[in-house]
Formats: sequence, C-alpha cells, structure tokens
Amino acid sequence: MQLKPVTRKSLSDAVFEQLSSEIVHGRMMPGAPLPSERTLCDLLRVNRGAVREALKRLSQAGLIIIQHGGGAKVLDYKQSGNLDLLTRLLFRSDGTIDLQVARSAMEMRAAMAPDIARLCARRRQPEHIHQIFELVAAMAARPDDLPALQILALQFWDVLVEGSGNIAYQLVFNSLREAYERLRELLVEVLGSELRDLGSYRAIAEAVQRQDDLSAAAVAKALMEQGSTAIFQLIAAIEDDNTEGE
Repeated sequence: MQLKPVTRKSLSDAVFEQLSSEIVHGRMMPGAPLPSERTLCDLLRVNRGAVREALKRLSQAGLIIIQHGGGAKVLDYKQSGNLDLLTRLLFRSDGTIDLQVARSAMEMRAAMAPDIARLCARRRQPEHIHQIFELVAAMAARPDDLPALQILALQFWDVLVEGSGNIAYQLVFNSLREAYERLRELLVEVLGSELRDLGSYRAIAEAVQRQDDLSAAAVAKALMEQGSTAIFQLIAAIEDDNTEGE
C-alpha cells in the first residue's frame, strides 16, 4: 500500500480519500482484509475516531464490508459500488484520465438525455418553459463564446432534468455533472459543434413548450450524438497514440 501520514484538517476525509484511492485503483484487491483500526491509526497518524468515520463512509460507498468483530474486507466496487465513485474512477492515481471511464460517462449522458427531454416535455411546469427560453436567448447572445455556451448548456440540462420530474435521473445527472466538471475545460473545444447548435437547443425548448415529447427526445438524441461522436473520436485517437508508444 502507499499510505501517507495525514496532515489535512478534516482527518476522516483524508483517511477516506487515501483508502478509497487504494481500493478503486487496485492496490487493495477485492477480498483482502483491511488493516486493523490500530494499524491504520499508526500508519496515518490519526485518532481512532477519524479512522472509524472513514471506514463507515467506505462501507456506505460499497467499497468495504465491516464484519462482526470489527474487521473489514475490501469489496469489488464494480459489484457493490454506486455512482458516487464515478468521479473518483475518472482519474487514475497518477492524475491521468481513465479513458474507459470517460467513454462510459459519455455513453450514459447520450442515453439519458433524450429521455430527460421526453419526460420534461410531458411534465414541465410554466417556470421550466420560461427558464429554458431564457437560456436559449442567452446562448444566442454569445454564439462564439464556447466557455459561456458550455455553462449555459449545463444550466439548460439542469432545467430539463428538474422538469422531467424523475428523481433517479436527477441523482444520476448530479453524478455525471460532477465528473463532467472535472473535465469541462478539456472538453470545451471538443464539444464545440454541440455547444454551437443553437437551433437544436431552441427546437428542444419549443418541443417542451408544446409538450411534444417525441420531438424533444429526437432532437436531444441528435444533439448528444454530435458531442459523443467528437469525444469518442478523440478517445480513439488517444488510445491509438498510446498503443503506438508502447
């Protein structure tokens, strides 16, 4: 293991960060016993309260199981984890991006967006219509400002997912957005075609306004495909470069 003495203010957070990193990056394998609380206290130079709180969070995240008698065992997070792990998995321990995780996040984004638009068109309230048209107008006012368009597009989807009335989509969207925020500056140029497609954002807004769920879904699907195609091409190019460099 590669544990280091903790110096951060929030001791339990720091313990959780280190142990979760060890698990999700494969340095602590499924089925392996976790060191005892006393050993962890000695290794990390923290008190037992901080270790216990971190272990509780690891258990809630599906990374470990705390057994009777106080011992803990590492779980296979792919079988027991939840979406809270997505952002953590996105970056390897050396800080590089895990391309498979990035691809998975984009595939989920593309799959969810059409249904979010469809449900919003069915269930939207007057305030949602007002908000999305305001956002479309703001995008139209800054057609060449990609960073601004990126933020406005995120706000646009914030409104759609709220208008969908689907709490499961809202929670998944929160996790995807957290992961996306970590990559936002890197993706702004890659997503340029999608972000500049004001016609599609306006068409979605108009479909939501008239409660045309099929049109809202179809336009959202086509819009997502623009960004997804660009990102998948970039990932493939990076993978090819990495293969050639081996």
